[in-house]
Amino acid sequence: MKFPKILFLLVSIAFFSCNEKKSNSFESITPKEFAEKIKTTDHPQILDVRTPDEFESDHIENAKNVNWNSDDFETKAAAFDKSKPVFVYCLSGGRSKKAAAKLNELGFTNVYELEGGFLNWTEEGFGIPAAAGMSMNDFNDLLNSDKKVLVDFYAVWCGPCKQMEPFLLTMQKDMADKVTIIRIDVDKNKTLATQLKIDQLPTIVLYENKAVKWKTTGFISEKDLKKQLQ
Repeated sequence: MKFPKILFLLVSIAFFSCNEKKSNSFESITPKEFAEKIKTTDHPQILDVRTPDEFESDHIENAKNVNWNSDDFETKAAAFDKSKPVFVYCLSGGRSKKAAAKLNELGFTNVYELEGGFLNWTEEGFGIPAAAGMSMNDFNDLLNSDKKVLVDFYAVWCGPCKQMEPFLLTMQKDMADKVTIIRIDVDKNKTLATQLKIDQLPTIVLYENKAVKWKTTGFISEKDLKKQLQ
C-alpha cells in the first residue's frame, strides 16, 4: 500500500512543478516572428527595456521605454495590461530575458521576447535603412595602412565606452607613429556594425594588413590595451 502512495506523491509533485514552470515562462522568438505578431496584434504593448539613451538613439516603432536597470521597472511595467500580449526587447537579449521573467512574476501571461535583441532585429533588416553611415568599402579603406589599425566600436550610452574614451583619445595622439586608432559610433554606423557582427560594446579589434590580429569585448584597461599593441 505504501508504494502507490509514494507514486501518487511523486506524480503530484511532477504535475505541480510542470504547471508552475508553464505559468512562469515566456517565448523567445525570431525578429521575423516578433514583427509578424506585433503586426497582427491590436494596439501591441512593446517594451524597450534598455536605458533612455539607448532608446533615444533608435527603437522599434511604438515601443515604450521601461528601463530594466531602473528602480521603478516593476511600477512602470504594472501599468500595462496583463491580459494582453506584451513584446519585450533590449540590445542583445540579456536584459530582456530577465525582464520577461519578471513580467511573468508580475502576472503577465503572454510574453514574447525578441531573440538576439535590437541588434538581431536590425541585422535581419527590420527598421533599418538600406545604408546607414559608413559603408564596408569605406571601412576597408581605413584598414589600408602599413601600420596596425585599432578600431574601437562604441556608443555614447555605453558606460565602459565612456570610461575608455579618455585614454583612447590620448593613445590616438601619443601612438600615432605606431598604430592608427579609429573610433566608430555603432549608432551612427548601424549597417557596418551589423555586417561586422558587432553585438557587444565596447568591441576593440586590432587589424594588421587588413587581417584581424586580436579582438576583445567589454572594458579593458589602458595598461592591458597597450600590451596588445607592443
